Amino acid sequence: MPAVDVVVVGAGPAGVAAALTLARAGREVLLVDKARFPRDKCCGDGLTTGALRALEGLGLDASSLPSMQVVDDVVLHDPAGRRLHLPLPRGQGAFAAVVPRLDLDAALVDLARGGGVKVADGHPCTGATVHDDHLTLVVGGIGPVAARYAIGADGMWSPLRKHLGVTEAARPDPKGRPGRLGEWHAFRQYFRHVGPDARAALHVWFEPDLLPGYVWAFPLPAGRANVGFGIERGRLPTRAMKALWPELLARPHIRAVLGPDAEAESSHRAWPIPSRLHDISLAAAGGRALFVGDAAAACDPLTGEGIAQALLTATLAARAVVDAGALDPAGAARRYAEAVERELLADMAVSRVMAVALRHRRSVRAGLRLVGASDWSRRHFARWLFEDYPRAILGTPGRWAEHSLRGRGAFAAELAARR
Repeated sequence: MPAVDVVVVGAGPAGVAAALTLARAGREVLLVDKARFPRDKCCGDGLTTGALRALEGLGLDASSLPSMQVVDDVVLHDPAGRRLHLPLPRGQGAFAAVVPRLDLDAALVDLARGGGVKVADGHPCTGATVHDDHLTLVVGGIGPVAARYAIGADGMWSPLRKHLGVTEAARPDPKGRPGRLGEWHAFRQYFRHVGPDARAALHVWFEPDLLPGYVWAFPLPAGRANVGFGIERGRLPTRAMKALWPELLARPHIRAVLGPDAEAESSHRAWPIPSRLHDISLAAAGGRALFVGDAAAACDPLTGEGIAQALLTATLAARAVVDAGALDPAGAARRYAEAVERELLADMAVSRVMAVALRHRRSVRAGLRLVGASDWSRRHFARWLFEDYPRAILGTPGRWAEHSLRGRGAFAAELAARR
């Protein structure tokens, strides 16, 4: 039976971040995924400052992402149709960007391969057994693999959880329906030939019938855009989202931004978004298995963003494994939980409060008027929204030294060289 230090299940951003962090600490890592890369992944494709900095820290080369569109301008549309322009800093690196997951995830898997990680894409995890001092994972096409630890980066319906007999992720939702369907639901479609307004800025519409959800148009190179909308679970039946989509696209203020020549280039797709990090177990098997990213329900409750949170939880879990060592899984679980509490739970709480406020159009209008009161408020709100600053930065002074209000964006040298 082959043996490694850690098996990471799921080769998305979270899985790659965990695998690379472990490999760089001298651990032998096997990264498995049921899909073969490149593969598409349903997503809005947006990358916040936090996500971009984490990707740069992993060693990702921006030149390996020709489909990356750096965003300098954000336009928010309030429920009454008024526009608020939020500028992001120029000439200091990327503070927001859009990259199709088809390209981003493939580039990350290549980075993992080049970083000493054993990658087995097209090989699903089909079983797991807990022993006193290790786990045995069954990997399709490979067979049983022994490991001191496993990290589940395999999505909100994590097969690793199920194989380990952890049923929490499948408990009834608040309305008593079986299974977890996520706290948000999102719907997206790629468009080509979008108009100049959609090419020049990232747009978000706070439509009254979707609050606290929103419609987005995220620009991509060559006149393309990722267009979609997200709503809280229970706001509309899933089947109603499909029926609503053509009507949303036909709304004059949205169509005016997309432009008269915009046309769908692919079918629409939908996906659930889990955002209950505060209410889910992060470990199983006595700490031998740790869960990250969507498997930890780590998406932001305010925006539905999940890539930055996936990268962060994965890195924290990997560091906990390294620091605890092979023989102290309980210590690894404790270290990971403490790190998540320190780095994320206060931010998630602020996001949940903000999401409640956004359920009311008057609150949205009042909030955007306040944001638009000055150049300073517009500039810093944009950086806060895109996670340059932690959501709860004012209430967590212990993190102030880590987060300068004048910090640079990501990939500054590479982007400067492009110019």
